[in-house]
Amino acid sequence: MIEFTTLAAFVPAVLAIIVAPGPDTVYTVTQSLKSGRSAGLIAGLGTATGVLVHTIGARLGLAALLRTSALAYMVVKYVGAAYLLYLGVQMFRSDDQFDLQTDLAEQDTSLVESYRKAVVINVSNPKVAVFILAFFPQFVPATANASLQMSLLGLLYTGLSVCYLGVVALFASRVRHQLLHSEVTRRAVQYLSGSVFIGFGLKLAVEKRPTA
Repeated sequence: MIEFTTLAAFVPAVLAIIVAPGPDTVYTVTQSLKSGRSAGLIAGLGTATGVLVHTIGARLGLAALLRTSALAYMVVKYVGAAYLLYLGVQMFRSDDQFDLQTDLAEQDTSLVESYRKAVVINVSNPKVAVFILAFFPQFVPATANASLQMSLLGLLYTGLSVCYLGVVALFASRVRHQLLHSEVTRRAVQYLSGSVFIGFGLKLAVEKRPTA
């Protein structure tokens, strides 16, 4: 089990990371506005799945590879950046993405897409893997089972991410109809969302690999 002193230090530190605006949060907001509360919540679960994948990767040594290999980090980084740019361009090209009139079949499809894309956004971001590898060991006592402790911290990180993104999804879905009631505001949300994804993609593409 995780000691209380470890929890007291870990939770505030990781919450500061979780609530910082990033592609995961923006995607959850976007999906909540596009397709409603369910799509936003599913997107949050997709992000949580990505965190679990990175945690498993840290245990298997994949995160260490990203941290030590410039080539591996660069490949994953550019894949992630390209995907964010792709999502941004799709926002610009699809004028009906924020149409409030969607049928049930489209809603079911959007839930699957929300989950899948959220997983890809998180998993293809090498900064998350390197963060887990560098950050989590600071909260593993010398006497603890390191593998078990890393897993528990990963589950806690996942749970906190789900809670935060769930709140974000609920709030965004509540204001959905107010924001998208007119063509002007729909266009504004569409172009703002696309611009943000492109901005995150460009930012990821030019960022250097952490060396510490």
